[in-house]
Amino acid sequence: MAQPRTDLTIGFDIGGTNLRAGLVTADGEIVDTLAAPTPGTATELEDTIARITAELATRHEPVAVGLAVAGFLDPDCETVRFAPHLPWRDAPVRATLEDRLGLPVRLEHDANSAAWGEYRFGAARGAGTWVFFAVGTGIGATLMIDGRIYRGAYGTAPEFGHLTVVPGGRQCACGKRGCLERYASGTALVDTAVEALAADPALGETTLGRRVVDKQATGTDIMQAARAGDALGLAVLADFSHWLGEGLAFVADVLDPELIVLGGGVSRDADLYLPAAQERMAEQIVGAGHRPLPAVVRAELGADAGMIGVADVARELIRR
Repeated sequence: MAQPRTDLTIGFDIGGTNLRAGLVTADGEIVDTLAAPTPGTATELEDTIARITAELATRHEPVAVGLAVAGFLDPDCETVRFAPHLPWRDAPVRATLEDRLGLPVRLEHDANSAAWGEYRFGAARGAGTWVFFAVGTGIGATLMIDGRIYRGAYGTAPEFGHLTVVPGGRQCACGKRGCLERYASGTALVDTAVEALAADPALGETTLGRRVVDKQATGTDIMQAARAGDALGLAVLADFSHWLGEGLAFVADVLDPELIVLGGGVSRDADLYLPAAQERMAEQIVGAGHRPLPAVVRAELGADAGMIGVADVARELIRR
């Protein structure tokens, strides 16, 4: 009879719309997955996590559970202080779920989880000082130095997505205005398209322009239109590249990393904008033309990075 596996951990990637769970091996391989809509209350969310864990445990023998959370955690990763798109507020999530699931539980920020996955199994293997720059609904970031995640004094570093780049600019969900993620994220693409149409109504004659006017366009539509040569799509991507390049220059100036790994959902179309963004970064950094530039590469693990990373982080609970 085959011996049961003892290296399987569950990694949850908990987003504002959906949550996904994967059974992950010590080699970073996902062997089973489940998904569900993200509930709107803390009780329902914890019920869903418990239900999915129990269902996976009927088919496998997980030894620990990790949760990648899109929100602010305390430095010890015990409490979810605030998550803009999740119902937890100053909630002792780790202890609550550990008691309920009967398994060791580890919390981690979603960007940190994805970064750890890329460090262990993806594009950042062997890197010393490097940054994970996740561009999706918003912008998340992680700094790793010699295999350790840098969290700052209170657990919130680094928040590049909420650096003000346009004083008094677009309203951000964080409460500020003009944040980088309001100009260089997936959700920013539609806002940029609307502004581009206001500045040049002739762009509304394109297929994408008509969808924007009808308020039906998505960030994915804009990427596809740009790939097809649509004038409005190309104008939006040019603006996006500009602001992403500014963000990459901030990263290079503040941290001087050897590597920046671009992740998140928008990274799937990096070929459309990354070369221009790298040019902008090279122009904007301090000492431009007289210092080494960080390599900027696309993440390798895609949408699975958070699940794989936080499952591996949870496995450390067993290794101790």
